[in-house]
Amino acid sequence: MQLDATLTMLKELTDARAIAGNEKEAREVMKKYIEPYANSIETDGLGSLIAKKVGDEKGPKIMVAGHLDEVGFMVTQIDDKGFIKFQTVGGWWSQVMLAQRVQIITRSGETITGVIGSKPPHILPAEQRNKAADIKQMFIDIGATSKEEVMEWGVRPGDMIAPYFEFTVMKNEKFLLAKAWDNRIGCAIAIEVLKGLENENHPNIVYGCGVVQEEVGLRGSKTATHQINPDIGFAVDVGIAGDTPGVSPSEAASKMGDGPQIIVYDGSMVGHKGLRDLVVQTAEDARIPYQYEAIPGGGTDAGSIHITANGVPALSIGIATRYIHSHAGVLHRDDFDNAVKLVIEVIKKLDADTVNAITFD
Repeated sequence: MQLDATLTMLKELTDARAIAGNEKEAREVMKKYIEPYANSIETDGLGSLIAKKVGDEKGPKIMVAGHLDEVGFMVTQIDDKGFIKFQTVGGWWSQVMLAQRVQIITRSGETITGVIGSKPPHILPAEQRNKAADIKQMFIDIGATSKEEVMEWGVRPGDMIAPYFEFTVMKNEKFLLAKAWDNRIGCAIAIEVLKGLENENHPNIVYGCGVVQEEVGLRGSKTATHQINPDIGFAVDVGIAGDTPGVSPSEAASKMGDGPQIIVYDGSMVGHKGLRDLVVQTAEDARIPYQYEAIPGGGTDAGSIHITANGVPALSIGIATRYIHSHAGVLHRDDFDNAVKLVIEVIKKLDADTVNAITFD
């Protein structure tokens, strides 16, 4: 199908290869799309992108952060037969890795395609055959015959290995299938928020951010928040979709298409009550669908934002997504559109008096 402007942006963002510590490709795509709506663009020392849009230059600072990095791998060793040993970068579940295609990006920028392999089950003892494969026993086959050949191709320890997957609009065109929704969708929300505020009066300064190294410890949001010193912070990220077989509402209540998630609690923070109440009231007043979610087993960049300096009222807003931390995730376009609308409407309300009231709620 013919991609519209929004889908083209989403495709370029998710196609970019950018694991933690190697975010340049995604940063360049985000910069291209957000720069027309920003008064200025800067980066912090780790490489997080910070796009500034001034409404009232004396107003409070509002940070809207997605993260540029995706889960991936790193070359650690090359054996004598030319197989690649690797380190996971970010959280992976071994069941989703085997036989998946990957791309190694060399220092010169060349892309080398490979596949994740392991010992075949046919030759394993029965007790091992029934267990999940151990990541430590996996390797990447790039079609080489020797270590020397791999070195000639420019592959070195430390090179980025990114999942390979093609952006796809599914038969139901609201369903979007791609790698790296975690968290290029948050970067896309930051872009669209600045775009949506282009001709709007807003009583504050908005910072649309693509931060780095979230998947290895919420690192880039620490440094970016120090640089911005915001009064209010939003992390926009993916959340768990509970609408697949075998998942109970008590495990994950959210459904794709039912609106953005308001995260009341996760493993990195308790959502700020005053800010949460404002977001919920705004959604109800504007008739924007939303759903509550708690994710005790994970965290978002709001976990770093809220404890920076003297503390920042912060909240995480999520997009319910299936199959995160794998080669391919699925999300719903309406949730993306409604998250953008919600963040814009909240930003319009965040004048100095409202921020002061929130801080002490």
